[in-house]
Amino acid sequence: MRMKTLETNIASPAWVEPPPESTWKPPGLLRLPAQCLALVEIEFIKLRRDPTDLVTRAVQPALWLVIFGNVFSRLHAVPTGDLSYLDFMAPGILAQSVLFLAIFYGIGVIWERDLGVIHKLLVSPTPRVALVLGKALSAGLRALVQALFIYLLSWLLGVHLNRHLPALLGVGVVVVLGATAFSIFSLIIACIVKSRERFMGIGQVLTMPLFFASNAIYPIAIMPGWLKVVARANPLTYEVDALRALMVQGGESHFGLGADFGVLAVTVTILTAICAGLYANLVR
Repeated sequence: MRMKTLETNIASPAWVEPPPESTWKPPGLLRLPAQCLALVEIEFIKLRRDPTDLVTRAVQPALWLVIFGNVFSRLHAVPTGDLSYLDFMAPGILAQSVLFLAIFYGIGVIWERDLGVIHKLLVSPTPRVALVLGKALSAGLRALVQALFIYLLSWLLGVHLNRHLPALLGVGVVVVLGATAFSIFSLIIACIVKSRERFMGIGQVLTMPLFFASNAIYPIAIMPGWLKVVARANPLTYEVDALRALMVQGGESHFGLGADFGVLAVTVTILTAICAGLYANLVR
């Protein structure tokens, strides 16, 4: 009887050793920031190993500030209120630098596709939103380095900078949001055209209209009516508006900082959703 009872108990599921508890993993939404930061870290390593790209990109904003800004500040041709033209222009040149850096960011994704990197990322469990935001935030990292250079150059040229910590932090947030928005826009173009040659052509066509159809180097008040409409639909206008209020002493926001941050945040959200849906097109 005892042997039968023992055999019955051994065969019973109650005697089966329970499997080891699996390691708890946070839900996908909570893992998203860590996945994005992992991609940002990869881009940071690339930047640390080869910083020459940042040096070459610093030449153009330096020319705009040193030559264009100084010449027009002597003409007094642009109504800039209580700001000198150089003070008025410095935030616009920072926004321009962010735009030019971010708008060509998509070509790196095309290179990665040709090398097979994108194929490996797409078959990984990483969500496409993380792939998009990771790339975009790495553009924001590069833009912050550009911002440090432009701050230093503006200080040397005598621009009356607002050096209070809240203003500096606000500028950093605006720069990251602007770089994120335009780099995602660049990724969308890369997903559509899929060719380096076509991408470069479209990128060059878009940068100047975005820049000149904004308030970067002249106020919206002096624009013709049709250009005012375009400027108000241009995200770069709101980036410049926020930078002008935060970066220089006496600067004011034409639309209000809440509206500036809101437009940039909504732009990033919409473009991220579009790009995440198109990202697989890179390998088709």
